[in-house]
Amino acid sequence: MNSIEAADYYDIVHADDPQLSLDDERIAFVRRTPDDDESYTATIYVVPIGGDEPTQFTASDGVDSQPRFGPDSDWLAFASTRGETDRQQLWLVPTDGGEARRLTSVVGGIGDLEWSPDGSRLLFTQQVTADDRDADRDLAVDPDYEPEEPDPRVIDRLVYRAGTEYLDGRRSHVYALDVAAALESSETDDREGDEITRLTGTGDQPVDRDYVAPAWGDGKTVYYAAKTGEVPDDSLVYELYERDLASGAVDSFTRTTGWVSSLEATEDGRIAFEYTPEENASMRQTEIRVHDRETGEERTPTESLDRTVGHNCGFEWAPDGETLYLSTPDEGSRVLWSVPGDANEEPEKVYGDGSDISAFSVGENAVAYALSEWDHPGDIFVTTRGGNEVHRLTRVNADYLADKPVRQPEEVWFAVDEESSGSEGSRRIQGWLLTPPEFDADATDEQYPLVVDIHGGPHAQWTTAGTMWHEFQTLAARGYVVFWCNPRGSTGYGEEHATAIERDWGEVTLTDVLAGVDAVCEREFVDEDEQFVTGGSFGGFMTAWAVTQTDRFEAAVSQRGVYDLTSFYGSTDAFKLIEGDFGTTPWEESAFLWEQSPVAHVGAVDTPTLVMHSDRDYRTPANTAELFYLGLQKHGVDTRLVRYPREGHELSRSGEPAHVVDRLERIARWFDGYADSQEAAPAFERERTDGLSSGDEESASKE
Repeated sequence: MNSIEAADYYDIVHADDPQLSLDDERIAFVRRTPDDDESYTATIYVVPIGGDEPTQFTASDGVDSQPRFGPDSDWLAFASTRGETDRQQLWLVPTDGGEARRLTSVVGGIGDLEWSPDGSRLLFTQQVTADDRDADRDLAVDPDYEPEEPDPRVIDRLVYRAGTEYLDGRRSHVYALDVAAALESSETDDREGDEITRLTGTGDQPVDRDYVAPAWGDGKTVYYAAKTGEVPDDSLVYELYERDLASGAVDSFTRTTGWVSSLEATEDGRIAFEYTPEENASMRQTEIRVHDRETGEERTPTESLDRTVGHNCGFEWAPDGETLYLSTPDEGSRVLWSVPGDANEEPEKVYGDGSDISAFSVGENAVAYALSEWDHPGDIFVTTRGGNEVHRLTRVNADYLADKPVRQPEEVWFAVDEESSGSEGSRRIQGWLLTPPEFDADATDEQYPLVVDIHGGPHAQWTTAGTMWHEFQTLAARGYVVFWCNPRGSTGYGEEHATAIERDWGEVTLTDVLAGVDAVCEREFVDEDEQFVTGGSFGGFMTAWAVTQTDRFEAAVSQRGVYDLTSFYGSTDAFKLIEGDFGTTPWEESAFLWEQSPVAHVGAVDTPTLVMHSDRDYRTPANTAELFYLGLQKHGVDTRLVRYPREGHELSRSGEPAHVVDRLERIARWFDGYADSQEAAPAFERERTDGLSSGDEESASKE
C-alpha cells in the first residue's frame, strides 16, 4: 500500500454539481482535476441512472461549469471559459451528440443559469460596469476587448472588493437569452446581442444595485432580489421583485433579511427564499419562507427544524411544485431534507447521516447528489424521492484509492463545562479521531503525536469527509493522530449551540477544543507531550488565540486567520460578522474588540508559529496576519510568514494545485521539526525547499 501524500492532490478527481434530466434518465455533473501546477480542467460528464459508466460530454478545453438540461432534455446548457478569452460564456450542446455551440460573447461572465419552463430562453447573471452597459458590452463584446485597469483606483462604495478581485464598479444584473435566435447567430458567429434582453437596472430600477438569485416563474415571469436601503452594502434587507416579460412591468412583492443566495419558484407563483433574523444575523439560523403570489400569504416550512438551511448546498422545488428539498448541516453531516411547501407537515430527513452532501438535483422520481464519505472524497449518487433506495453511480477515484490505506475516523463525544459562557451544567461536543494507517490497537506501547485542527466560520461545521478529506488523511499518513471537533459556535447542533460564542469567540471555543484534546489524550496511543494545532480562517483566529492562552502545543500553523478584529472590520467584505457576533463596532467598543483579538496577547506566545496567508484574500485580508507575524518576531518567537501570490480565501479548497500541495507540505514540515517522534530538524535548519515537492528554489529563497 502507498501512503496518502500532499502531492496526491494532483491525482484526486472532484465530482460536483449533479443535474438530473427531466426524464430522470441521465445526470450531468462537473468532473474537475488539476491540469498543471497552476490550473484545473473541468469538464461535463453524463452518467445514466441505470448504472452504465459515465461518459465525457464536453471537450477538455477550459473550465466548464453549471450543466443544465433543457426541459425536453434535447439540449444541455453550460458555462465555459474555452475559446479566445478567459471570459466565461454560455454554450449549448445537443444531448444526442454533436458539437457544442457558443451562444454569448458578453463581457461579464455567466452565472445562475436557468432554463425557462418551455425551453425557449435561458436566464443568467453577469457582473458589469455602467460603462459596459452604456457600450452594450453586456450584450456583445469583441473577443479582443480588454478592460483597462483603473489607475488610480477610485473607490466610493462600502464593499469594493470580494473573492480575489476589486469590483471596480461592477454590479450583478439579470439577463434573458432567446435560445433560437442565439443558435441562429452561432451559425454565422455574428453576435450583435439582439438575442439578449436586460431585465434589471431598467426603467425606474436603479443601475447601482446587485440583482441576484434570478428564477423563472411560469415562463412569462422572472423573479429576482436586490439589497435595499440608503447604503445597500450596509444592509441585510432584500427586496424581492417580479418582472413580467411581456410588458416589462416590475413589482416588488415582499422583503426578507439575511443573505439571499437563491430564489426557487413554481409555475403557479409560489416563491421560496431564505430568511435570517436581522438581529445578530451572522449567528442566527436561516429558514426557508414561501410566498404565494396569489394570496400574498407567507409560510415557513422549516420553522420546526432546529438547523440552518443552505451552507453551499441550497434548496429547490421538486418538479411537482409541492415539495421543497433542502440541505442543512446536522451533527457532523450535511444532509438532505424534504418538506411540503405549504408547511402542513414536518420536515423529513431524506438522506445523508455520516456523509457530506455538497450539491443535489431533484427530478420527478429521483434525487441526484454529490456526496463524500470517510472512505472517498466524492462521487455522484442517486436515490428515490423518499431516500429509500440509494445507488452509487460513479467511482471517480477508484484507481487512486486502490492502493491507499484510508483510515476510518472514530467518532468521539465529550462533555464540556459551560461556566465559561455563564451557563450552568455541561454540553456534549462531537469530534473525531483519525489514526495513522499503521496504527494497531493492540500495540498499546506505541504513541503518536497529536494534531488538533480547528474549523473556520465560525458558524460552520466539520465532517469526516468534504473538503478536508485529503488534508486529514495526509496528516495521519505522516504519523500523526488527527483530532477535529465542532465546538460551540458550530452549525448542525441547533441555534443555541451556534450563538453560544456571542461576544466571545476565543475563550468559549478554546474551552471546548481543549476539553476534546484532554479527552483524546486519555488514549494510551496519543502522546500528550507532543500536541500541535492548526486551522484556517476562524480556525486561524483560534490557532493564534490558543497559543496566546496556553503553551501546551509544541508548534502551531495559523492559516488565513483574523488576528485583529478592528483591522479585520475595516478591510473585509464580511464586516457584518463582527456586528452580528459581537454586537458592536470598533467605534463603540474599541478596547473590547482589542482584548478579543489574538494580537493583543501576542506577548504571551512561546509556541513556534507558522503564519500562512494569501496575497489576494479579501475575506480575511493579509494586514492582520502581518501584524500578528510582526508581533511574533518582536517577541522572539520562532515564526515564518508564507504568502501565496494570486490566491484568495479559498486556497485550501481551490487554489492553484502547486500551492495547495505546498501548503499541506509546509504544515507537516513545520510540525515535524518540533516533534521528537519525527526525527526532523526544524524548518529553519533545513534547506528552503527540503521536503517540498512544489515551488522552485528561487521563489522559496525569497521567503
